[in-house]
Amino acid sequence: MIHDIFDISGNSPLVPVKQLARQSKARFFAKLEYMNPCCTHYCRVASAIVRDAEDRGVIHPGMTLVDWTFGTSGIALAMAGITRGYKLLLVAPDRICREKQEVLRALGAEMVLTPSDALPGDPRSCVAVAENLVRTLPNAWFANMYENPVSLNVHEQNTGPEIFRQTGGKVTHVYVPMASAAMISGIGRHLKSVNPLISIIGVEPVGSTYHDLHAGRPAGVVSAFELEDIGAVHLTPFWDPSVIDRIVQVDDAEAFNCGRELLRAEAVFAGGASGAAMAAALGESERLGDGSLAVVMMTDFGAYDLSRMYNDEWMRQKGYYRRSKSSLDQITAADILQRKVRKDLIFALPEQTLSDVFEMMKQNDVSQMPIVSYGSPIGSISENKILSILIENDAAMNGKVVSFMEKPFPVCQSDATISELSEKLQKNASGVLITLNDDRLQLITKSDLIDALTHK
Repeated sequence: MIHDIFDISGNSPLVPVKQLARQSKARFFAKLEYMNPCCTHYCRVASAIVRDAEDRGVIHPGMTLVDWTFGTSGIALAMAGITRGYKLLLVAPDRICREKQEVLRALGAEMVLTPSDALPGDPRSCVAVAENLVRTLPNAWFANMYENPVSLNVHEQNTGPEIFRQTGGKVTHVYVPMASAAMISGIGRHLKSVNPLISIIGVEPVGSTYHDLHAGRPAGVVSAFELEDIGAVHLTPFWDPSVIDRIVQVDDAEAFNCGRELLRAEAVFAGGASGAAMAAALGESERLGDGSLAVVMMTDFGAYDLSRMYNDEWMRQKGYYRRSKSSLDQITAADILQRKVRKDLIFALPEQTLSDVFEMMKQNDVSQMPIVSYGSPIGSISENKILSILIENDAAMNGKVVSFMEKPFPVCQSDATISELSEKLQKNASGVLITLNDDRLQLITKSDLIDALTHK
């Protein structure tokens, strides 16, 4: 039986990432932590913190819960507290998304906004202001969600086991957006205890502190970043590098755009922190390899970022805007090559005779062929060209093909879109050579493009 709305938090869906990861040999899954009553992964934590404090007799209904927040942790605490008879007073940087502020006010939480440029130690910072309010207000309690030990316990005892269970124990990598480090350390402790080979990867914005700390260097100079609910400007007690394999930094533009692509390609309506985690995971897809199963934590909800990340004008003003891929742009050269029956490139060497090359073309039922020297395309030859040569000089068949070759086919990478390929083929090219990751070449023709378009 459900006793309150927080009983349905946890067991968040684990869904496959298909379109964005279609070129990877590894499997990627998005764990939708935002799909709970609070639309944030803090839902698990907020309810547990309030109940723990009540069980210890530290708080009782009628008191004021005070905390500092970047938005979503405050929303979760407000929902957990107000429904149990508590008042909420939250301190937040003045730059947090308008949507988060409006949700907090709708919940009835009082808010104090502090300057975003006030770093820890500055009496104007949201941490210092929250601590001061607790000291001066009667009947107030500092929830301190970012450093409350219950946070770590929740992820170690619930989130970590949940990931292992949902993947049938096959998880090999977990990508976690890092703020307080409670989630990554809790998940890491559990998963490393059942399988030390599971890789735990933290994700943070460029300008955050964990990357340097994990590398054994002093924390570098903290720089500003637009991402919210991810990143840290100082060390927290949850930082446990023994269960974290590496830290990947992602800049604001890549995080926001990857989040937008998640919505367009996968119908995953996540926020910037989740976009950063997915960008980090997809960026490492080649190193993961066959048999890998990567879980990417989707910790924040896209609707809390409509005025920024999902607002084209805001993205343009910040210099982050990147045109969303059309349905055609979703099809790449790698996708087209997967449809081809012939996987090996048929090509001629420059020292071969025109007669030998023509015989190869007949045997392989091709009408044109690239000429390759030491792995690089230097020209091409076609049936039409051979015919025009023979009309003028039938003895030319014994000459080397290098003497008669036409211009080489254009070359593209395997991630070239169908629009790019079409543009090159329309410029009188009969084919486009694709460079694969292992430096092999394959050919795409106009008929290959037509086949891809008619069967997409």
